[in-house]
Amino acid sequence: MDDGTRELLAPLPPSAKLVYYVLDEEGRFDQTGLAEETRLSTRTVRFAVEKLAEIGLVEEGLCPQDARRSVYTPVPESEQLKETASETDPETGSERDVTPKPPTAVVED
Repeated sequence: MDDGTRELLAPLPPSAKLVYYVLDEEGRFDQTGLAEETRLSTRTVRFAVEKLAEIGLVEEGLCPQDARRSVYTPVPESEQLKETASETDPETGSERDVTPKPPTAVVED
């Protein structure tokens, strides 16, 4: 694990760190499998995966055997670097806001 990933994990709760470490070492899991492997409740696993997905460390996909279930995989470090680079302004070196802005409504009188 590189320093960038460690920095992204630092503010997260211990449960999210544990879930990430298991995914990083073992690969793909569904929610039940993560709960069994980490001995966390399924609700805690779901919360941890949501937090990890928000910061781009985990991706959610469909289970090939059962489309009703989701599987989670760690995002490769090379893709994490691409996401980080796209959020940094190359001229100033500072981060820029890449959050999409909602369209503004135009009211005509």
